[in-house]
Order: sequence, then structure tokens, then C-alpha cells
Amino acid sequence: MALCPFNPASEDYADFIYNYSSQNVLSPTGPLLSGACTEFVTQNYAIFYVPLNSILPLSLEKYAYYSIPNLFTPLDTSSMDASGILSTFNTPALANKGAGTMIGFLDTGIDYTNRLFRKPNGTTRILGIWDQTLPVDTDELPPGVPDYFRMSGASYGTEFTEEQINEALASDDPLSLVPSRDTNGHGTFIAGIAAGGSLPDDSFTGAAPECSLVVVKLKQAKRYLRDYYLIPEDATAFQENDIMMGIKYLRVMAHRYRMPLVILIALGSNMGSHEGLSPLSTSIQDVTRFLGFSAVIAAGNETGLSHHFEGIIPSDEPYQDVEIRVGEEESRRGFVLELWATNSDTYSVGFVSPTGEAISRIPIISGNETRIPFLLEDTVITVNYQLIEALTGRQLIFMRFEEPTVGIWRIRVYNSQFFTGSYHMWLPVEGFISDQTVFLNPSPNNTITLPGNSPSPLTIGAYNHLNNSIYIHSSRGYTLSNVIKPDLAAPGVDVYGPALTGPPDTVPMTRRTGTSVAAAHAAGAVANLMSWGFVEGNDRSMSEAAIRSYLVRGAKRNPALSYPNREYILIQTFDRPQYKTGALFFSFLGLLPQSFKSFWIRLWPSFRLCFRFCLLERL
Repeated sequence: MALCPFNPASEDYADFIYNYSSQNVLSPTGPLLSGACTEFVTQNYAIFYVPLNSILPLSLEKYAYYSIPNLFTPLDTSSMDASGILSTFNTPALANKGAGTMIGFLDTGIDYTNRLFRKPNGTTRILGIWDQTLPVDTDELPPGVPDYFRMSGASYGTEFTEEQINEALASDDPLSLVPSRDTNGHGTFIAGIAAGGSLPDDSFTGAAPECSLVVVKLKQAKRYLRDYYLIPEDATAFQENDIMMGIKYLRVMAHRYRMPLVILIALGSNMGSHEGLSPLSTSIQDVTRFLGFSAVIAAGNETGLSHHFEGIIPSDEPYQDVEIRVGEEESRRGFVLELWATNSDTYSVGFVSPTGEAISRIPIISGNETRIPFLLEDTVITVNYQLIEALTGRQLIFMRFEEPTVGIWRIRVYNSQFFTGSYHMWLPVEGFISDQTVFLNPSPNNTITLPGNSPSPLTIGAYNHLNNSIYIHSSRGYTLSNVIKPDLAAPGVDVYGPALTGPPDTVPMTRRTGTSVAAAHAAGAVANLMSWGFVEGNDRSMSEAAIRSYLVRGAKRNPALSYPNREYILIQTFDRPQYKTGALFFSFLGLLPQSFKSFWIRLWPSFRLCFRFCLLERL
């Protein structure tokens, strides 16, 4: 493990993301980092843990934008037949069920005692759990993760191996030996959809029921970051650097076990340029460059929530007013707001409060932070201009509203240097802001959450498998740099899956909605495809781009729509609405020789008759 003389999970330490390849404000030899601990993530990134009292107050005036960890939240609101999974199980050439592959989960943990995550003999299918929340006492020096390879470990959290989990399952009190719990349920649910086993009565099956699992239980974000981003105290929030370290752990496990790896990320954030250049996004890109590694990411549930504004200021107009309605909850706490220039334009801002108090145009002073206390109300707005944000080259205006007055606020946006006059603004993602604080003239497009706007990974939208309609809140593309996203849509509305509690001697079940659920379906499908390609040796040169092509070419298109489009490129259903099967079935058939493919296509009508009795037809 990394040798930190303290527990980096402690609230007494601040976390910074250091980019070796840029002129980062943090210098690894500077006085700020004296006494800091460093952990390696990739060849481009490291994490520094610094005494908190040495860096406060946190400010973009002192630190680079992307060096401060972003915060992410689960993407659902609290199926298998509709995505074509069951049909592939009934196809002998494709019935591998994900065997020999590994799906990695970065989420709220897992109920490892659930029978859906065990083999028929009762032993676990989980190869490892890295619980970042243990030990609970952050003053205690944690065991962390060992250095299985040079610089591959972690100096916080606790790892539980397959052997330890099996020992716990064989005992009368499993949690006394492996005390890792999923107290939220989101992680257990998406793990069940993607990789859960089949129940004896065939009432449920995961998408890849014979794959192996590796789980990272992410720790909750530290208080100083919650205060900086002004998010609710009880919000489920995870730090960007912890997710990056979790990806590193999954990558190490894949190398240890020599298995193809599918990384499932069912988390999202609205903060960032929305073009796949954040540290987390580029870390995912780095992993998926290699054969045998794939990432599946939820697109987000931001459409219709009025968290995005797209503005255009004509060259002959001096400014544009952007109206935001601020609700009661934000008036007590506050919120953050970001403006990103689309091209090389530069912008400046002023404000008009609900009481009519006006703040004139704040001049652009690069690297300077302006704090504006209002005279007639308790509101304080902090504005930071980043003329050229280091990773994107775009201008960023970062605004913090502390205790804003309830009512309609106007952000007056001035174009200081005109090229196209276009820009975008984003409020925080659902879960970090109430539904009372919204743009009054929002745009539903460009709402894919980070890191779903990364170019290489598969980004998954959600649709209702019962009526083939797009999920009303499924985030829309494209990215800010016009990369086509999302890539596919999968079932994500009122989907049946494992819960944490239920009647005795049963597998408790519940229903959830959101693109995280859809992404779990797709992750299982990718595991099945990688099992066919890598494990069975049918296509060992299959790249992330090839995986996308296999799935996109086989998915069902709606003849009433043009493709690609901003909602979803393809909808994964077959022709008969009462069965809603076949998209991934035909996607996989596309891999086979023509003669063999034709044989199975002729048998498809017979297979389809039995699906009426499968899981999702009962829902």
C-alpha cells in the first residue's frame, strides 16, 4: 500500500488532483505540499493529501479548477427481456452469460450476502471489495490496499478478498468478519441488474449471471468540499479522486486475474465543460485505450429538470439576461453556477437580485476572485474568471451564491470578445439542488452528465421497455464539442432488481428508474460480448470502438426517427411490443458466420414464444 503516515480519508486533510502533464497550480515540490502524502493514479494523475488548515479558504484564485475534486451522485430515482439479454442466453453460441469476464462497480457498495452474487455452491462470485469507508474511525491508520504491483496500492479504506468473503459467508455472522455494507441500495441494485445470478424460479436474472464482480464502495465526500460546492448535508456525494482511485483498483484486479474488465459508472455531475476533458474522464479514456477494457457510463437524468441554459448573444446586442428562480432551500444554503464559453469568446457578468438591487458588470481580471456582498439582503456572490481553463482552453466563469434571496435572479451576461456569441450555463445535478431552483428558459440539450460525455466509453440513455418511449429525464447530447452521445438506450424505467430488505428467506426485490439502471443492462451485455470475443477466442482484437459498433449495428432503430439524434442513437427493442426482445440478440448474431446466423434467425420465432414467461414479462 502507499505509505501515508495518516488516514487520507480523515476530514483533517484536503484532497487535490495533480496533473503531471499540465502547469498545475499545485507543485509537487512547493511549500504548500510540505507534509503531504501522494498516491499514484495513472501516468498523468496523482492525488495529494494536504492538511486542511493549510489550504483554506478553498478558492479558484489559489488552485486550478480541475485540481479541486468534483462531486458525483448516483443517477436513478428510487428490462432484461427488453434489452435482448434473455434471447442471447437461449442461443448456444452466445450463451456464455459473461463467464470469464469481470464487471467492476464504483458505487454505494454491495450486499455480498445476497444469493444473486453467489455461485451454485454458495461461494461468492465477488473477487474483491475495496471499502473506502472502513475503518469508520478516520483517526485509525487503515490497512488500505496492498501493492500487488509497483505503486498499485491505496493508503485508505479496507480491502476484502474473495477468501475473506467466503469465510464470512460460511460463518453464522458474516458482517462480523467482512463488515462492508451497502446502506443505500443503489450499488446492490445495479450490480444485480448487470451481474446478478438467476433465481431458481426464473423470476429474475442479471444480464451477465456468470461473470465475476469487483466492488469499490466509495466514501462520502468530505465536508470542506460539500461546503465549497454548497450541496445539501444529506446528499449522496462522492469525490472525483476517490472514483479515480477506484478505477485504478479495478484495473489492478483485472491484471491480477487476467480477465477482461467492464467498468460500470452509474454516477454523474453537472460541473465541468461537458466535453470529456475532466481528470475522471481522461482517466477512463486512458483505461479503455487497451484491449480487454471497456467502460459503460450512465448518461444522466437531467432532461426536463431545467439545469442547463444555452445562450447566444448577437454581435449587435450588449448583453443577455439569464433568469434563475431560486427556491427556499437554496436561499438557506446557496448553490454554485458555471458558465462555459463555446469557442474563443470571452464573457463577463453582472447581477440583478429579486429586490431590484443591481451589480454592474464585473471587470475581467484573470485569476482574481471578486466577492460581492449585497446591501439590501444577506446574499454574497463570489465570481471567479478563468480566462483560459488549463484542460479545455475555454473560458470558465465560476459563481457561488451564498444565501441568495428567494425569487427571480437575473445573471447579465456580456460578450467581451465576440466570435460566435454562444455559451452554456449549468446548475448542479439533481440531488445537489432542489427542484425549486431552475433556469426559467432552459435547454434540454447538452445535458449528459460527467463523465458520460467522454468520447471513448459507451454512454447509455434510458427508455421505457413497456411502451418503447424514451425516459422523460434521460439526458440528451451532444457534448460541448459535438461528439455524438449517448451511444445507446437500454431499459431504465420501473425496472425490477434486488433490494436490501424483504421477507425472510427470500431475495428482496424493488424497482428503480434512471439511466444508471439502463447502464447496468448495457454493462452486462458488454460482459457477454467480451466473453464471446476474448474468453472464447472469437475476437481477441475487440477494442472499445469495436464493442460500440457491434452493439450499435445490432440495436433496433425506430423508423420514425433519424439517427443519430440527441436523445438516443438506437433503441434496444425488437418488433413485437408485447415481447420487446431481440436487439442485443441480433447484435450478437452479427458476430457469427452467415450460414450459422441464418440458422438461428430462422429459429427466432420459436424462441420468442418462451420469453413470455421470463422475468420482465411478469412486471
